[in-house]
Amino acid sequence: MVFVYIVRCNFTQPDKEQAWNAWYSGPKIAQMLAKPHFRTCQRFRLASGRGRSYLTLWTLQSPEAFKTAQYTSDWGFFEWTRYVTDWSRDLFDGGPHPEAAFAVPAQGALDTVVFDGMKEEEASAARTVTAKSRPEMIWLAIAGLDRHTPMIGLQALSEVATLSLDHGREQRPQEAVYRPISELYSAK
Repeated sequence: MVFVYIVRCNFTQPDKEQAWNAWYSGPKIAQMLAKPHFRTCQRFRLASGRGRSYLTLWTLQSPEAFKTAQYTSDWGFFEWTRYVTDWSRDLFDGGPHPEAAFAVPAQGALDTVVFDGMKEEEASAARTVTAKSRPEMIWLAIAGLDRHTPMIGLQALSEVATLSLDHGREQRPQEAVYRPISELYSAK
């Protein structure tokens, strides 16, 4: 069984963004993958649709990852915290899906459907409608942490596809496509 830990945020300081991305995609990922239960990590930037500017997708062996001394004593954005806004961290039950199901090649994209602020029943009804046009999407139920969304839809695309996303209105659910800004990193 795999768990999917998703961190979403915006970054407010354009002149520091390149340095922040170098830190997050380098030392930060290495630090986290050295902790118990953390298996893989890949970072993404919003390409189209509606969502936060950044999404980081981690796979974990167990939700116990967040209770270890290694995690609780050393996590967060450190000196970058004041520039990170709209931050959320949600844990999802990946069920029988292998870690590889969430890996996106460099030329690919991650199609996402998020139900922020919706109640579980409302999100479930919206998912049923959305699933008709996204039959390959993997639907994951919330399993812990902030619980910003009762579920999330994820689909790793091997290449950037043109999806029909409605950019002009308040979307419920929020549909977005993210491009990789890091390779897929794996724990040693």
